[in-house]
Amino acid sequence: MYKEMAAQRSDGRRPEAPVSGSAEPIEFALGGDRIRGTFYLPAGTSGPIPAVVLAHGWSMVAGGDLEDYAATVVGAGMAALTFDFRRLGRSDGQPRQEIDPAWQIEDFRAAISYVRSRPEVDRERIGIWGSSYSGGHALVVAAIDKRVKCVVSQVPTIDGYAAGQRRMRYDKAQVLQAAFERDREARFAGQSPVTLRMIDANPEAAVAYPGHDSYDYMGTQARRCPSWVNEVTLRSLELARTYMPGAYIQRIAPTPLLMIVAIGDGLTPADLQQEAYRQAHEPKQLMLLPGGHYSVYTEHFETTSTAAADWFRKHLA
Repeated sequence: MYKEMAAQRSDGRRPEAPVSGSAEPIEFALGGDRIRGTFYLPAGTSGPIPAVVLAHGWSMVAGGDLEDYAATVVGAGMAALTFDFRRLGRSDGQPRQEIDPAWQIEDFRAAISYVRSRPEVDRERIGIWGSSYSGGHALVVAAIDKRVKCVVSQVPTIDGYAAGQRRMRYDKAQVLQAAFERDREARFAGQSPVTLRMIDANPEAAVAYPGHDSYDYMGTQARRCPSWVNEVTLRSLELARTYMPGAYIQRIAPTPLLMIVAIGDGLTPADLQQEAYRQAHEPKQLMLLPGGHYSVYTEHFETTSTAAADWFRKHLA
């Protein structure tokens, strides 16, 4: 069933000109599970049009500002697909709240297959957009899946190990490593995965993402995303520390790459992002913005969403 699409900003304000179009709840199968999302079309569509697949960052689900970015893409005359990765949100998959980058990359590629199967979509004009953790996924997918003709990677994960080391004191890192090992052996013995909360109002709480910035941003998104759960498996953190999507960046060309970096980003460190961008081959473009990691979704939403839509329109036209 289709419904009318009207974009709403992540700060709760409606845009000056609501986007006219349709939104269709969809699902498709992968590995015995169902992945669920929303397929958007601009109003007055005639003939196959370009499409963009959009995926959110670490632990987040569709329904919040991911739909705001999709609305900007649709307003530029392209189709868009947003979806929940397996094990999160409305999608199937066990264990729940486990974030495995290899699984999520396969989900991303399956979403590309889905949009290419739609009669409204031009199969040869597919773009992808990812932010934060899925910004890293977007780099990997663009490098290995040449069905992708254009990519936007926003504040991406580049090196999970290096970023994790910077965010944690050595003594705490040793304690965490021991916890990883206990959890691995307990799971091998048939016990349930250890989980921890994602965020907490107390910046000193033992959570996956400590600090007020993460609490404010994810807490705000949670009010728009009822399927979001404030929990993640401990193994997800271990997997994140083995993930190095920046290693793929030299393989993206000749697919056009736009990278959006917040220069005050300490969560996915801005210097790692800029060094990765330096290693990418042309065609490429870098957008540098002031502020921290979450600023791209909040005070810079208009700038980042418009830049992404313009990039897709330029290279998928």
